[in-house]
Amino acid sequence: YNNNRIKLKLKGLSPVQYRTQAMGV
Repeated sequence: YNNNRIKLKLKGLSPVQYRTQAMGV
């Protein structure tokens, strides 16, 4: 997956959810 993609999603997610996404994806 693309790290840039996660950064874009980060704008729509809370820090906790961002961590979950980064670890879960």
